[in-house]
Amino acid sequence: MKDTILNNIIKNKIKWIQNRKKIQPLKDFQYKINKNTRQFYHSLKKKHPFFILECKKKSPSLGVIRKNFDLLYIASVYKKYASAISVLTDEKYFDGNFSFINTIRKHVDQPILCKDFFVDPYQIYLSRYYYADAILLMLSILNNEQYKKMSKIAMQLNMGIITEINNKKELERAIELKAKIIGINNRNLHDLSIDLNRTRFLAPLIKKNVIIISESGIKKYHEVKDLSRFVHGFLIGSNLMHKENLDVSVRSMLIGKNKVCGLTRKIDACIAEKYGSVYGGLIFVKRSPRNVTEEIAKHIIHEINLRYIGVFQDEDINIVVKMAKKLSLFGVQLHGSENQKYIDLLRIMLPKNIQIWKALSISSKVPNVQFNNVNQYIFDSVHGGSNTCFDWSILKNCVLNKIILAGGINENNCIKASEFNCEGLDLNSGVEISPGIKDHKKIKLVFQKLRYY
Repeated sequence: MKDTILNNIIKNKIKWIQNRKKIQPLKDFQYKINKNTRQFYHSLKKKHPFFILECKKKSPSLGVIRKNFDLLYIASVYKKYASAISVLTDEKYFDGNFSFINTIRKHVDQPILCKDFFVDPYQIYLSRYYYADAILLMLSILNNEQYKKMSKIAMQLNMGIITEINNKKELERAIELKAKIIGINNRNLHDLSIDLNRTRFLAPLIKKNVIIISESGIKKYHEVKDLSRFVHGFLIGSNLMHKENLDVSVRSMLIGKNKVCGLTRKIDACIAEKYGSVYGGLIFVKRSPRNVTEEIAKHIIHEINLRYIGVFQDEDINIVVKMAKKLSLFGVQLHGSENQKYIDLLRIMLPKNIQIWKALSISSKVPNVQFNNVNQYIFDSVHGGSNTCFDWSILKNCVLNKIILAGGINENNCIKASEFNCEGLDLNSGVEISPGIKDHKKIKLVFQKLRYY
């Protein structure tokens, strides 16, 4: 943030505290405060990487991020994925409220981090009164004596503390202050710019017994994977909050935009969603052993929160459009010899919100990906659904941000496949018992390997 913005926030915060002390004096509620029982520190040590997912309605840099700020919906999603949940409580600049803490806490088992600009011990007591389990102390706005005083109170209340730093000087102070959890903020507090290299530079300077968190600016799974070499976990808010489908957004961030294709049973779609798939593939190719009818597809899609992709091969364009509309598909995947003329006509005929994907069979070289009106490409082996891989070494040094990798991906090679930083992975025959019948244990294992490393 610019100095003036940060200064204004702090000035406003001091006024807010003075006013709140009159409305809600410490003496009126301090005796009601109980020590925390949800262990923040231990919850962060259970998984690598861990995620602290944040409830944030707006920010000074982005304005309103989430118009439909439904705390119960947010809690229902975050409870499935987070190690802890962060709640913004600043009122003027973030539209937060201390009451949000307990609203969320009642519906989850995870510890709750109160995220605010802490400049007065009163705020710590207030946050614990509303059942916060941890606080964030920013060294950019606190001197060492203030930090010591406030951290002592938090520890007396058995609350966790994230010590946030923004540069090397603040890191040296955090180490001197014996911080147990250090959060590296990738956002420049003067000009609002984001630099993920701040994590890459500062994290290696921190001792191994300290929990390290990367905060701000993480947008994609491959960034999470890369930064996980330096840190233990992430605090992520804005890049989740602005997405309408929060559940899909979280899955995309934590595990990647992966697809389980060749679904023929509703239970398999349910398992795919449960373990983190974003997309579900429905094959409408009559000669495929995984072919489904419109009725079966409707049954699979109902109430299962996946983005469904219909797979077609050299099909009559009117049939493709009709099926896509009837089933409200997220996208159609062309798996045949469809040319640019076919794709252009399909784009005109399809509703604008339905994507077009093109599958390309690979043998010995990376194909041309210069089609117009194609949102995503599938790089597959010559014979799709055959549980065989093409030579992935040809992908080395290629930019693959619009590519989903397919062909024989299973629990033994999924990590290697993910290292190419594609948009996601396409799982089919590698997670099956027999064609069209998915192996739930294999699906679980693949997604666990992509999630924890």
